Amino acid sequence: MAIAVSICFFVLVAVSIMLFGYRLYARPAQIHERLGAAVVELPLLGQTSRTETRWLVRVIQQIGEKVPISPQDATVTRRFLIAAGFRTDMALKMFYGIKLVACGLLLLAAVVGRHYIGNPILSIIVLPAGALAGFYGPNLVLEKMIDRRRERLRHALPDALDLMVVCMEAGLGLDQAIANVSRELLRTHKDISEEFGLVNLEMRAGKRRGEALKNLADRCSESELRKLVATMIQADRFGTSIAEALRTHADFMRVKRRQEAEERAGKVGVKLVFPIFFCILPSMLLVAAGPGLLQLFKGLFPMMNSFGK
Repeated sequence: MAIAVSICFFVLVAVSIMLFGYRLYARPAQIHERLGAAVVELPLLGQTSRTETRWLVRVIQQIGEKVPISPQDATVTRRFLIAAGFRTDMALKMFYGIKLVACGLLLLAAVVGRHYIGNPILSIIVLPAGALAGFYGPNLVLEKMIDRRRERLRHALPDALDLMVVCMEAGLGLDQAIANVSRELLRTHKDISEEFGLVNLEMRAGKRRGEALKNLADRCSESELRKLVATMIQADRFGTSIAEALRTHADFMRVKRRQEAEERAGKVGVKLVFPIFFCILPSMLLVAAGPGLLQLFKGLFPMMNSFGK
């Protein structure tokens, strides 16, 4: 009797676990497979997420909404934010809110720290300096983010072009090749995948291919990407082989990257002169000639004292 009860209890627990796992994991996975993967995944600032539900983010957004911004400044700042990868309308409010919060915090730090400064003129200058540093500091950070993103796009272009050439030689059109590249490079080169995904979405929304590619060049403001867009538009307009043009452009970019690396390597010798002369050479002289100089002074000073007597 006890064995039968144990077997029934074991079967009941196993069936419960199987039903629970099927409803929680297996069934949603089957639904996701039927629906297919997402067209493009864009981590845009302003989307609904747990980060935005935090009170600090909401406060910064409300502060940014109160900032009076001229349409010209808003257009220029939005262009910079798009180049850095932030494409929603909330990004502009967040940026100006961060600027005001940083300005207030640094101004408060300057007011507190001015009492520890002995120079009266410097204690007066530190207040506007802190406010200006807090207000214009986010602009410098944004420029650094734009430069890093452009560098990532430039490094990802040869791989994207090679994959696009393979897709087009396999029989796909340019639109399908761009969509395939945006899916395949999502993990390795996220930035270029997002940009190609936006190009694909714009073409699916009804824009012409040339206009969508020009928007890509305007968004990124990367010189190599502008060259690529011009090459693709010209090849599409005159009916030449786009795959051959892309392969040539990818080879050109790799050669250019290798030449830039050789140029930087050639400058290393000149840049190392000053650290060697001011840092390494004095320590080497101290280690090599220091003991001899100590012995010399140890025997020379008593001799000089005996001559004085």
